[in-house]
Amino acid sequence: MYYAASIFEMSNFDETASIWLSGFTALAQVFGVALSITFIEKFGRRTLLLISLSAVTLSLIGLGASFYMARTWSPSVTQTLDTDTKQCTTQPATVWSGKTTYCYDCIDITGCGFCGGICTVGNSTGPFMDGACPMQQQQSSSSGWEYDVCPDANGVGWISVLFMFLYLFFFGLGMGGLPWTINSEIYPLQHRSIAVSISTATNWLSNIFVSATFLTISSPAVLTIYGAFWLYGLIAFAGFIFVWRSLPETKGLSLEEIEDLFRRDTDSHPNPNPN
Repeated sequence: MYYAASIFEMSNFDETASIWLSGFTALAQVFGVALSITFIEKFGRRTLLLISLSAVTLSLIGLGASFYMARTWSPSVTQTLDTDTKQCTTQPATVWSGKTTYCYDCIDITGCGFCGGICTVGNSTGPFMDGACPMQQQQSSSSGWEYDVCPDANGVGWISVLFMFLYLFFFGLGMGGLPWTINSEIYPLQHRSIAVSISTATNWLSNIFVSATFLTISSPAVLTIYGAFWLYGLIAFAGFIFVWRSLPETKGLSLEEIEDLFRRDTDSHPNPNPN
């Protein structure tokens, strides 16, 4: 959510559209949290969490797929014209070849732009090399020279908007608020304060880690943007399996009854319930 505007720019929306779309999609999480508050006692914590994690997993896979399609469905690069450094021909890569094959690859490289199947050095106003892009001479700048975004004739960018909306909505439905509710219920009374402190610190440290590393791992040099979302989808699926196997339903139970759900035969602490 922190990088929603940047993600939409990666989807070939311009800066202004990306900012507006990030605000619109953020409302999806608000709607999800509102529904979570409404249905938490009707459907239960476990059910909403499983729905949330399964939908979040599918949404992240869909986001990755939309970016993969945005790359492979963008116009092909038939020729690269650049300096001796081969700046626009290749770029550092870990999980793909790094070869400039599509317009999407070309505009990902700083100082390179695309026009008529050619990837060449330039800036936002046009190519540096005279005659490098004949189409740019024949057409208007907006339709001939592409520097920041590629043409999105197939509307793939809107698919990423859809999956981002679904991701934030279903995240808000379960994973946005319910972990805080469950976190306050499941610990024994004598350990609750320290356990809540540790789990809260773990949550925010993980939050900082994801926020600090997203732009790095989503770069073409590491996992690419679609690879990053597929990685997050795999982590969400692991979370689904963990909740499915480990979290019992706590709806309608007292704190003492919830504590009994997690009690093992080897636990030495007596049941604090005087009844």
